[in-house]
Amino acid sequence: MHPLLRQRFNAAYTPEKYQAFLQTMNNEFGEAPTFRLSETPVFVPKALKEKILQGVEDISSVLTRADFRARSEAAIPAHLRVPNEDAHCAFLQLDFGICRDANGDYTPQLIELQGFPSLYFFQHLLAKAYRRHFDIPEDFHHLFGGIDAQEYLSILRQIIVGDANPENVVLLEVEPEKQNTRIDFWGTRHYLGIKVLCLSKIIREGRDLYYLDDNGRKVGIQRIYNRIIFDELEKRADLPRQWDMLSEVNAEWVGHPNWFFRISKHTLPFLKSDFVPETHFLSDVKSVPADLENWVLKPLFSFSGQGVKINITQADLEAVDDPSNYILQRKVQYIAGIDTIIPDEPSKCEIRMMMLWDKTWDKPRLVNNLIRMSKGEMVGVRYNMGKEWVGSSVGFFEP
Repeated sequence: MHPLLRQRFNAAYTPEKYQAFLQTMNNEFGEAPTFRLSETPVFVPKALKEKILQGVEDISSVLTRADFRARSEAAIPAHLRVPNEDAHCAFLQLDFGICRDANGDYTPQLIELQGFPSLYFFQHLLAKAYRRHFDIPEDFHHLFGGIDAQEYLSILRQIIVGDANPENVVLLEVEPEKQNTRIDFWGTRHYLGIKVLCLSKIIREGRDLYYLDDNGRKVGIQRIYNRIIFDELEKRADLPRQWDMLSEVNAEWVGHPNWFFRISKHTLPFLKSDFVPETHFLSDVKSVPADLENWVLKPLFSFSGQGVKINITQADLEAVDDPSNYILQRKVQYIAGIDTIIPDEPSKCEIRMMMLWDKTWDKPRLVNNLIRMSKGEMVGVRYNMGKEWVGSSVGFFEP
């Protein structure tokens, strides 16, 4: 989106550079990513950066209000409520689609948000690899708050490992070796030295949790870096387990599961900002909008865009069994603003602002970003099959 840097990058691009970049990404953590990596990073101009930062501030001001927990109580399904909830989330993601405003200028529009971890370690590697194999200006940054790579990893270690011995900290997933985002799990292990563990491997003895290490030694679990999505776990009745994740145990959550629900699509109707599209709980909509073609229907609890309806009809609204579990959000139009070397086929993008919130901080801090590039109707693999200059990327922001 930065015209001069985009022109320079495209002119210097070669397939050989991209293949060398992929080689780095495939080897660093011991396995290749299972998703497509874009041929290019995104160069974010200062004017757009300032709008994104203002959007982050607008949203954070709502999440840090004293009454937010009370307003978000209804978001947590009663049968999935976990005890010992933290005062606030540890991880926060804000997804902005890049659009144009009425004046034709770039503007971010919040699409979704989540109080759940993202690809913190994978994105660190991705930015390093782009810098290694392509010409990225040194003063353009992918990290925020003036931190460098060493400080970034130090903050992550502080939040995830804390004062514990890394062997007593686990990244918990369901069959992590089968997850599409497993490259980030291996990155977490690479940088922090913690155990990546399937829920089925946890041993429970009363209130204490353990796992067996590679030598068969029983190791106590003190901290759980949670990567399990509860509504996905509910579909896995076949998974053997000694612990249901709902019972109180002598281990501390890093990223308490309740915050996955509290900060989610359920939050969108509470947000008022120039950078948040108008959103309503479907149960609060008294009459169908006359311009229904300009709205999107989304289930509150879904993952990777599942269940989202873009071109909705009144029949779609009437078919919803529980309107309180759906939102109606004003549609935004992503701008195809990233020129590629493929003539007449620029890319759209969605920028995830990745935040952390240590227990000692009074508000979350922006630390990194993740970008998904697309040429399809929506951002996602199924809409970009066979296309190039799409997929996972990172933004370098103008200072």
